[in-house]
Amino acid sequence: MEQISGVWVFAEQEDGHLHDVALELLCKGRRLADHLKAPLSAVLIGHQVRSLAPVLYSYGADCVFLADDERFRHYLTLPYARVLVQLVKSHEPRVLLFGATSIGRDLAPRVASNTRSGMTADCTDLQISDVTQRGQLYKDLLLQIRPAFGGNIIATIISPNSRTQMATVREGVMKMEKPDKGRQGKVIRVDLDFKDEDFVVQLLERYKERPRVNLKAADIIVSGGYGVGKRENFQLIEELARVLGGEIGASRAAVDAGFISRDHQVGQTGTTVRPKLYIACGISGAIQHRAGMSESKKIIAINKDASAPIFDIAHYGIVGDVAEVIPRLIEVYKQKSR
Repeated sequence: MEQISGVWVFAEQEDGHLHDVALELLCKGRRLADHLKAPLSAVLIGHQVRSLAPVLYSYGADCVFLADDERFRHYLTLPYARVLVQLVKSHEPRVLLFGATSIGRDLAPRVASNTRSGMTADCTDLQISDVTQRGQLYKDLLLQIRPAFGGNIIATIISPNSRTQMATVREGVMKMEKPDKGRQGKVIRVDLDFKDEDFVVQLLERYKERPRVNLKAADIIVSGGYGVGKRENFQLIEELARVLGGEIGASRAAVDAGFISRDHQVGQTGTTVRPKLYIACGISGAIQHRAGMSESKKIIAINKDASAPIFDIAHYGIVGDVAEVIPRLIEVYKQKSR
């Protein structure tokens, strides 16, 4: 098998459906690979998933490493790790990217440890650049950028002494481009070399709960923060979202205060969103929250504190009490809709 280095993306799939973060990473990986003048490859592991290869091509992949086996019908840590470790040791990719999903966070550290690769978790940006460190020039390093110290600083991490530079990347932070369905690529079948101990863990039963809220797909999001005051006031957020046909979001402070469940959380430790309209109600605008919604097309902020950081990124700002402003917005919208 010819050696193919360059940029690689773990193409996470479940039940034959590609995870959005895999497609987001292919779009980003395409730009990184072009900068390096190197190929972009996807690693696809599963059962009867070859039909997904054209989708991976359309999002930028030049080739797809395919490990297709009945034993890959559902994710199991050890056999998946065996495939990736085998591939990384054979091809030594420059960059290997995973989504920061439950699977990616489980798999990536094992691969990094077994291949002695540098890895950074939960990145929010990736760049390629030359870096001089202690008088030595390192060409084309992967800059792994992520918030640190509770989001108070942005850290840029490098792995200058690792042949393969790895990162897990949060969902939604990389923009998914439109697919080019005319792109072609090639499939490289992976020769599987398992050991008995790879299957000491068996999947006996599987339970899957559908998400109750889909913030990433929402065009309109109305979010409430700790400044809403109390759980009962969150009903105003819910009513405004219902009237506008949007989803309900929240800051981490609101979630921690018990105003709403965690699956509504927007921000660094929640969901990254890019809706057409984001209404921030009683949200101060700490960097952790802004990291998850700052790329919204239109941002309206409502806050009693005129100096709140959320106003720095808002397109429209309303200084006032949420309990007074939201009912007025609801009433005006209802009148205009009649």
